[in-house]
Amino acid sequence: VLTSGEPFTASVHVMGGAPGSRETDLLAPDKTVAAVDALVLSGGSAYGLDACSGAMDGLRAAGRGFKVGTATIPLVPGAILFDLLNAGEKDWDENPYRALGRAAFEDASDAFPLGTVGAGTGALTGMMKGGLGSASLVLPDGSTVGALVACNPVGAVTTPGDRHFYAAPFELNGEFGGLGPDPASGLGVSLESRKMKAMSMRENTTIAIVATDATLTKAECQRVAVAAHDGIGRATVPAHLPQDGDLVFAISTDAKPRGDVGLIGHAASLCLARAIARAVYEATPAPGDLLPCWRTLNA
Repeated sequence: VLTSGEPFTASVHVMGGAPGSRETDLLAPDKTVAAVDALVLSGGSAYGLDACSGAMDGLRAAGRGFKVGTATIPLVPGAILFDLLNAGEKDWDENPYRALGRAAFEDASDAFPLGTVGAGTGALTGMMKGGLGSASLVLPDGSTVGALVACNPVGAVTTPGDRHFYAAPFELNGEFGGLGPDPASGLGVSLESRKMKAMSMRENTTIAIVATDATLTKAECQRVAVAAHDGIGRATVPAHLPQDGDLVFAISTDAKPRGDVGLIGHAASLCLARAIARAVYEATPAPGDLLPCWRTLNA
């Protein structure tokens, strides 16, 4: 759950062929709603959309939301990924994701772990475990751009050999191993997919939020979301497939003066590419894993 003390401007762009989402239509630039109260990224496939309801419960209890007379309606768009074949309890009678969404809202913080946590707990890439990743940049004008991603694509995030990341040219400060680009096959792609062997062709997706404190309109947020998808293509090969549900939210907190939309979009794409690599790099083993972790393969 991503939230703020005040409602924030948001939009979205979808490029995958199999998205799962809630309340995304209201984020179109021509729709009336100007701001939302939270965004949710969740596992659980369609069940995970109910995590938005849990976040709504938390917001309503805090008196936050869109006011209509005496009614308060928290606005919480969200997106999900498919992870229902991973280990963990699956024989529940009541959908647990509402409670998980409420807990995530209550635990929301500036500091959070990466890897095999939250929406990234059951995530898989084409060749190894995915996860939750994040990265940021400070632009010359002092504004910040950041990305949060739950990485679960059909494609691979590493080059053939499982060691080097496609996003290596954009790495900062050794944040995903500092190995640099693959000197042997950085432009290649393996046709093998451990994920497809483990679970056949199922829903997959990379869902992300890119954010800036520079002031943007709703339409400008949408342009940033469009540009940020380049980061998925830079870090994942192949990307935006019919079986992917690739979706990027873009938000502005409006805390700083207006920014350069083109530069912010470019920075968002770089941050998203780095965040995808970090999600895989930070993944950790868990009982019942369908695929190995990057750290296990490169121990």
